[in-house]
Formats: sequence, structure tokens, C-alpha cells
Amino acid sequence: MNYDIFNGDADGICALHMLRLHAPASHQLITGVKRDIELLRKVPASASSALLVLDISLDTNAGELQRLLDGGARITWFDHHAAGCTALRKHSRLQLHCDTSHDVCTSILVDRHLQGRYRPWAVVGAFGDNLEVVAHMLARSLALPADVTSALQQLGQVLNYNAYGECISDLQIAPSDLYKAISLHQQPASFLQSALYHDLLDGYTSDCARLHNLQAHWRCQGNAVYLLPATPWARRISGVLANQLANSRSGNAYAVILERSDGDYLVSVRSPQPDSHSASQLCAEFPSGGGRKAAAGINRLPYADLERFIDRFSAYFRADTVSSHAS
Repeated sequence: MNYDIFNGDADGICALHMLRLHAPASHQLITGVKRDIELLRKVPASASSALLVLDISLDTNAGELQRLLDGGARITWFDHHAAGCTALRKHSRLQLHCDTSHDVCTSILVDRHLQGRYRPWAVVGAFGDNLEVVAHMLARSLALPADVTSALQQLGQVLNYNAYGECISDLQIAPSDLYKAISLHQQPASFLQSALYHDLLDGYTSDCARLHNLQAHWRCQGNAVYLLPATPWARRISGVLANQLANSRSGNAYAVILERSDGDYLVSVRSPQPDSHSASQLCAEFPSGGGRKAAAGINRLPYADLERFIDRFSAYFRADTVSSHAS
């Protein structure tokens, strides 16, 4: 049995779609909600397996990766998260395409690999991963009209929105089913006309409306922390809120903290200075934390540690510290 293993967000779905447009295959799909990234644990050991892995951290899956390589699996991996496992990176049966630059996502890595052949989907994936500047550059390389670029931007945002939740039942549609629906469309313009997309857009619009009167839980020197309740709509919209705050270009840092159904918290952090003040570095100070320089998170912050996190967030992004590193 061969497997396609991918993050259930816009970036993971678009990356897989481009690769399967290029090399059609019917493999077993393994995916989940956006924060479900330990996906290799779902793969049984098989010496004959070929695995395509997209948009999940190699470091987070290092133990399972070693197990599969030891079993004889052949693995192709595209990702933009931290991959410091040097020994695994050099394994003869692992073909790793990794770039951790803050302006790169998995769809961009696949676009490079395929030499731009399916670039409209890379534009969608980049917009979904909140890389607006790069996404617009890719769109300009295709000479796309402004209204088409805007439609692809919205598509990326809606696909990404659908990945946020504590479990699959929180989502509008399971990521595996969403990928299967998208796989029927050679071009994004075709999927944009589908009933499924319009249903997703309606849900996205409805959930976004709930954010209009939301106030910060904590604010200092412009940096802010937002606290969301343990409800399905809040779980779905938490990523949208984090990206909207990051896109405000205020130069401030933001954290969106979502109350989990078990009483603990899930945290998303956006850094205004990803090179000098990496969001992933801050989140890695807490168990289950990690991510990218500009955008990172903590999958489970204990209830008792909320104030400790806010204190650390405040100190880490203190204005005088950030400005001294940026100058």
C-alpha cells in the first residue's frame, strides 16, 4: 500500500493536488485537522510502501519516520517547517525538499519542483498560508487580472479556514473529502464554480461575522492576546483571526488562544519580526509548541499556564527588545 500524507490545510491540499496532476496515482490518503501533524504514526510498517509527505514537520515525525525507513519505505517529503534531524535527512530512501525561509510554503516548494506547471494552485496555497506578498508575485508571473487574483486569494483563505478545528467534526468538510473534490478540477476557476465551494464560502462568511465585536483579552505596547471560547465556530475561525491580525501590518505581535474542550488551550502566535523574534522559538519553549518563524503555535497549553504564557509573550515581544534586534 502506498500513501499520500498531507496537512489538511490549503497548503497541504494544493501541494498534493499539483503533484497528482503531474503524476496521477490513487494512493491511500492520510490527513487531518491543521494541528494534527503527527500523521506518520497512522502508517503501518511495510517494506514496499512509497510515501509522499506534504506540509508536516519532519522533526515532529522523526521517530515514526525512522520506523518506516527501517522497514524499507521510500519517502518523498516536501515541507517548510524545522527539519533538524541531520541523520534522517541524509537517508538514502528519503528525498527531502525542505526550505524553512519565512516566505516559503509547501505549495511554493512543489511549484519550484514542477517548474510552475500548475502555478495557479500554488497561488491558492500561498494565499492560504498567509504569504500574501509571495502569492501576489506568483500571480503576476502568470499575468492574472486583479479580479482573478482576488478570487484565488479568497479560495486559499476559505480552504485554510476549513482545516481549523479540534477534530474533523468541527470542520465544514473533512480534508480528505475536500482534496478528492478539488482533485476533479484542473484549474481553480472550475472549483470556484462548484456548489461545495459556495457552501464553504457561506460558512466562512458566517463565522467571520462573529469576530466583528471581539475584544483583546490582554494588550500592551500594541501587542495583544485574544481569547476564544470552546465552541466549534471559534475553533474554525481561530486561524482566520490570527492571519487577519498578522495582515494588519501594525508591527505588533499577536496570540490567539483557543479554549479546548478539555479545558486546556490551543495557541497561535504571529510575529512581526520573524527573523529576529521567531514565533516558533517562543512556542518551542512550551511542550507541544513549534511551527514557523512568522507563524507558530502550541497544541496544548495547560489551563494553569495561561498567565505564564502571556507573561512570556509580553517579555519576548517587548517593544524595546524587538526594536533593538531589528535595528
